Amino acid sequence: MDTTTTQTPKSPSGSRRWRILGPLIGGVALLVVGYGLYWAQVLRYHQGTDDAYVGGNVVQITPQISGTVIGIGADDTQFVKAGQPLVRLDQADAKVALDQAEAQLARTVRDVRNLFATTSQLDAAVEVRQSDLDAARKDLVRRQQLGSTGAISGEELQHARDAVKSAQASLLAAQQQLAATRARVDNTTLEDHPQVRDAAAAVHNAYLQLSRTELPAPVTGFVARRNVQLGQRVGPGAALMAVVPLDQVWVDANFKEPQLARMRVGQPVKLTADLYGTKIVYHGTVVGFGAGTGSAFSLLPAQNATGNWIKIVQRVPVRIALDAREVATHPLQIGLSMRADVDVRQGADGARLPQVASTATPWSTDVYGTGDARADARVRSIIAANQVLSPRLAARVAADKGMLADNSPRSSGGRHLH
Repeated sequence: MDTTTTQTPKSPSGSRRWRILGPLIGGVALLVVGYGLYWAQVLRYHQGTDDAYVGGNVVQITPQISGTVIGIGADDTQFVKAGQPLVRLDQADAKVALDQAEAQLARTVRDVRNLFATTSQLDAAVEVRQSDLDAARKDLVRRQQLGSTGAISGEELQHARDAVKSAQASLLAAQQQLAATRARVDNTTLEDHPQVRDAAAAVHNAYLQLSRTELPAPVTGFVARRNVQLGQRVGPGAALMAVVPLDQVWVDANFKEPQLARMRVGQPVKLTADLYGTKIVYHGTVVGFGAGTGSAFSLLPAQNATGNWIKIVQRVPVRIALDAREVATHPLQIGLSMRADVDVRQGADGARLPQVASTATPWSTDVYGTGDARADARVRSIIAANQVLSPRLAARVAADKGMLADNSPRSSGGRHLH
């Protein structure tokens, strides 16, 4: 019996399917391998998030004194420069207080000048009393010599002794009066005298109160959140408006916990803004990490000891500094959405939270310092105007001193009784 072998012919549809699926499977495999290589070489060193927003300084304009608003110099969305007046308060009360303080300072300077002049006058009076005492003692010695010979009576000799005692008492009184006056002026000058300094401080304070009726812009920026109105009575600390310097912005990107393992300060960041799209790329640097998660510092923080608490992945804010030139070319506003991509290859072995003091230039403003300088200049001018004698009064003082010197017993050689 013949044995025949039968072969089943291949189905045309099956071979066609493999011809289609084969390249497709191969392509998918190549894509998977390629993505794996790309992830191993690139993606695993990048951490990105779209939970990022522009942050910046919101400088509040608040008065330091109470007053009524009589002028508003800027409105929302307007650009202002540092030092530009934004709000003016009524100055009537402050001007009256300044006039009173200036008058008191002038009066105090003249009073202290009188103290110094009185000290000099009492010093001269002590010299006169000393001369009178010396003359009385000499006269007593002569009369005692004459009394021993009987040339004068005992009564006249007693009068000479009484004159010495009277001169001694007058000298002591003058010395005590001089000491009391000197105690008020010793080791001081007119400008450094406590009374003058106290009055000068009152003028300084009144001048500052007057200067504080005008509220300048501390920084250059855009006005926001104006809520002050004309005629409004405001008090210290009330928020009248805000100035936002848009040249001082940064990005706060909120990364999930697993993304922070290799993230370090100083790593480069690429960012895009939803406002400009992906064509505009900002370059930044990680400058710091938040001290806690966002929920830890929220108004109502989560309580993980309660029964209804659910564990979720937390996010930590990461501060990213932007290139100032790029921000100037494409300005950003506070609160805009950003996408951040951090390259974690650089410095991944460093400390995650380094305790390094900031070397950046601190923010400061000098628009409030002009009031002090003007107040000091005003105080000096008032003191100078009230410490110089007029020509007529100076001539009179000089004449009085000359007459006092001419009439003193010391200058005339003393007075003698014959």
